[in-house]
Amino acid sequence: MMFASGKLIQADWHTTAEGRDMLSCLFTRNKQGLRTFGLLERPPLSAHIEEVHYKIFVSGKSGVGKTCTVAKLSGHDIPKSHIETAGIQTSTCYWPAKVLDMNKVMLFRLQFWDAGEAASKKFDHIMSACTDRVDAILFLFSITDKVSFDELHQQISRLTSSGDNITKLVIATKCDQHALGEVTRKDIRDFEKTWKIPILKVKNILDNNQSDTNDTVYTMNALCEHLWQRDLILAGKLNKPILLPDSETTKTITSEEFI
Repeated sequence: MMFASGKLIQADWHTTAEGRDMLSCLFTRNKQGLRTFGLLERPPLSAHIEEVHYKIFVSGKSGVGKTCTVAKLSGHDIPKSHIETAGIQTSTCYWPAKVLDMNKVMLFRLQFWDAGEAASKKFDHIMSACTDRVDAILFLFSITDKVSFDELHQQISRLTSSGDNITKLVIATKCDQHALGEVTRKDIRDFEKTWKIPILKVKNILDNNQSDTNDTVYTMNALCEHLWQRDLILAGKLNKPILLPDSETTKTITSEEFI
């Protein structure tokens, strides 16, 4: 559901002294990506910070960049060539965010589930394992593959329903390849208007610059904010999403990023 970003999580918290200090524990020394943590590890943050856990399934056509996107968001090395994921691959990352309704920092533990398309079709238990007790589904498409965008409608209808309480977000991948883009800005606007699901953007490469770090910060904040909104609604603390007026859109993809 599209809603006013920044109403539940402080959008600029990462620029404060507190935010910069905490994020320094999560990013690598050169700030090219997030650090990875083992199964028994936790970021070196205060033990008093409350931790919330979420299971996130990553869905999309083979080759759109699911594994690369998860790797970038979770701090793992981004594959340099496409290799079909064999079975199920899980990756865990942590993200701190300032929750406005509680006026405190929460640590979001996000576990991404990525399944290969061939394995999902061959083994029935793959898809059921990925979607069992899932908190969010990320639907991915590549801006260089119009077919992957057109298949979003079928994927959303197949994996979700109107009353399932699952957070739904769409991520446009390979946004560093503007010249090869096949998905237009109008396509994006029409999709968001029809499905009321925001589209975020991800570059499937690591850039050694501040804009790439800002993209990661925005993507993680947006994901955590939608998950927190879901929890508030389920707990009866929020009757309905804080929607945007019809004349506005979420901060998603700028015009120069699509043809």
